Order: sequence, then structure tokens, then C-alpha cells
Amino acid sequence: MSAVVGLGVALTGCGQASSTPASSAPTTSSAAASRTAETTPSSPQSTAPSSTPPITPAEPALCMAASLEGSLDASGGGAAGSVYMKLIVKNTSGTLCILDGYPGVSLVKSGTTTPIGAPAVRNPQAPSAGPISLAPGQSAAAVLQYTQAGNYQDCTQVPADAVLVYPPSATDSLTIVQPLTACSNADIALLHIGAFAP
Repeated sequence: MSAVVGLGVALTGCGQASSTPASSAPTTSSAAASRTAETTPSSPQSTAPSSTPPITPAEPALCMAASLEGSLDASGGGAAGSVYMKLIVKNTSGTLCILDGYPGVSLVKSGTTTPIGAPAVRNPQAPSAGPISLAPGQSAAAVLQYTQAGNYQDCTQVPADAVLVYPPSATDSLTIVQPLTACSNADIALLHIGAFAP
């Protein structure tokens, strides 16, 4: 009887041992996942250079008649029926401008812009030496040769009151009061003009 009871106890012990569940695989805790996220390096910020081009200063504009004051200096004398005058322009604006080349010159009636006769012919012996930077208050001059109208027998003489001047490449003009005798003949050139020089 006692042997049977002992066998039952032994079998019971064996059954309990076999019913113990096997240890499960360890799981990752939320705390560990949080630590992993904290140690993950963030993506670097973009350090690409700006694509905005640098600002360059604007180049000086050409001198317009509106920014110039004109005058004639007739102290250059004369020869062979001609008078040589300095056509002077002064920058009266507050900014630097550029003079480059020959002005356009004609004889006119006061208060008009209609040329009398032929406009001035460019003098190839007084060519442009290049652009002139004309600061505020500065002046430049071109030599204007006026041939006496009386030198031409077929000249239809007309009194002119002023000299009309177009600065190089300008579309506006300035007027310099200067009484001269013009020829209305379009084929007679009384004026010859050189390029501006400092």
C-alpha cells in the first residue's frame, strides 16, 4: 500500500515538472526603444550656398542734354574766312555721366529745333579719344568751325539766332544763343565739328 502511494507521488511530481512552461524569448521594452530613438543622429541641415547673384553697381549713363549746360567760346580766332569756337558742355546734374564721340550741331532760329541748311560735318582730324567721364560740375569741349556764309556766292543767306546741340547718342537737345548767318542751301556745310575732349 505504501509502495503504491509513493509511486503516485512520484508521478505527480513528474507531471508538475512537465507542465512548467518554457521560458519565452525576451521582448524589447518601450524604454529601450525610446533610448534607441534618442541616440539616432538627425539628418544634417542643408548648407548649400545661396543662389542669389551679387549686386553690381550700375554703369554711368550717357549724358543727356537735360543734364548739360552749353556755351560757346569764340576766343579761338579764325583763318581763311572761318571762325573757330569751343563748344563747351557742363554737367549740371548730381550724377556722373558719359560723353563719347561727336555732338550733332545745327544753326537754328531761336525757339525752334528746325535746322537751317546743312548740319555740322564731323571733322576727321579731331576724332574721339574714347569715353569721357563727366562728374557733376565738370566740362568737356569740342572744336566748332564756322565758315562765313559770304564765302559762298550761291548761298541763300538766312539769319540764325542760335546753335542747336545734340550730345552724342542723345535724343534731346540744348540751345546756345549765338547770332550767325546761315545758308539755307542743304548742300553748303558751314559747320564742322570735332569730338568731345576733356
